[in-house]
Amino acid sequence: MKKFKRALIILAAVMLAVGPMYAGSAIIGSVAGSKNATIDGQALVPNTTVFSGDSLRVKDGAAVVAVGRGSRLVFGEETVASFLREGTEVTVLLGQGNVLLYQGQAGVNLAVKVGSLRVAPTGGYKTLGEIAMLNGAVVVKAREGKLRVEGNGPAVEVVKGKTITVKEARTAGRAPQGGAAVGGATALQVGSVAGSGVSAVLGGVAAKKAGDAQDQAKAATTAAQNAQQEAEAATTAAESAGEAANAAGCALDTITDTSEYLPPTGFTCP
Repeated sequence: MKKFKRALIILAAVMLAVGPMYAGSAIIGSVAGSKNATIDGQALVPNTTVFSGDSLRVKDGAAVVAVGRGSRLVFGEETVASFLREGTEVTVLLGQGNVLLYQGQAGVNLAVKVGSLRVAPTGGYKTLGEIAMLNGAVVVKAREGKLRVEGNGPAVEVVKGKTITVKEARTAGRAPQGGAAVGGATALQVGSVAGSGVSAVLGGVAAKKAGDAQDQAKAATTAAQNAQQEAEAATTAAESAGEAANAAGCALDTITDTSEYLPPTGFTCP
């Protein structure tokens, strides 16, 4: 009985020590699918749980993370990002590359941060948006719903079908008396871009899947052609063998009087 009580005390102590560690690691979601992607250096596989603080790296592939009830985050090629969860909000800290976010009507709120820039759905309805880092700028496109872009300066709303680029430009500050000029606040420079430009960048995942499907189709076609060639070769060999057998039978008729060889259908003796 004493041993049993001692075991319970040890188990309780372990749970108290381990509990806070897991409590501090808020769950972001789970991996719905991936290709050539890692989290904290480990290969990413379906159903892997993603925690706040995890770092994601996608090479020549893609990764899909399911968040909350029906929301999704899709990361394209050459993307580096980490995750942060605070309450009901999940934030993607985008270091490079691109991410497509889909947020449902209820559940976890999604946001993407690139430096001091923050992009998040607004309006309380389903939102599908794309955020990409391209040539020193951030490209934001709203496919469904509406996105709010915030930084140092007035916020900008991007409605369905619209695409903008956002650049951060340092503004010169006043020089203090007897000192050198210092950097001022970061101002947002927003401009519209053609939708085809960002689609070409952010469509990497779909393009990759299409490319893989095309490669598989080519491989299937090649296999079918090889099979057809092999069948033709087998048919030719069979015909040659039939001709040789018929010639041998006809020769027996000529050499011996006892042979009762009859050429098969399609063959004759000379």
